[in-house]
Amino acid sequence: MTRISIDVDGLTHGALPIPTASRIGPFLATGGIRGVDPATHALPDDPQAQADLMFDNLRLVLEAAGAAPGDVLKLTVWLCDGSLRPIVNPGWLRLFPDPASRPARHVLIQALPGAMAIQCEALAVVAGAVG
Repeated sequence: MTRISIDVDGLTHGALPIPTASRIGPFLATGGIRGVDPATHALPDDPQAQADLMFDNLRLVLEAAGAAPGDVLKLTVWLCDGSLRPIVNPGWLRLFPDPASRPARHVLIQALPGAMAIQCEALAVVAGAVG
């Protein structure tokens, strides 16, 4: 099977040679997905706005890889502060509304660069060819 790099406008790593995600056959792994506005590259000051954008950006990455939220097997979320745990659930519930069909989730507390409050990475199993 051939590995395919997945890039999404506005979510790249700049000049670094790192794709936004990578797919081999049905397996999709993302890199870190931030709560940045892909149109302006701005990182909002508000942690909730970052979380909402992060989930929007996750959807963009999934779509670019030929995947959908239902293909996500596990989501790992990093927060800069444990008190921010509540900012995760609104986007989580929007992307994964069915309580009988949600991915596993793990939240870790860790220092993040600059003003970043949250980021995630996903592992998905996808049927079909890359779109």
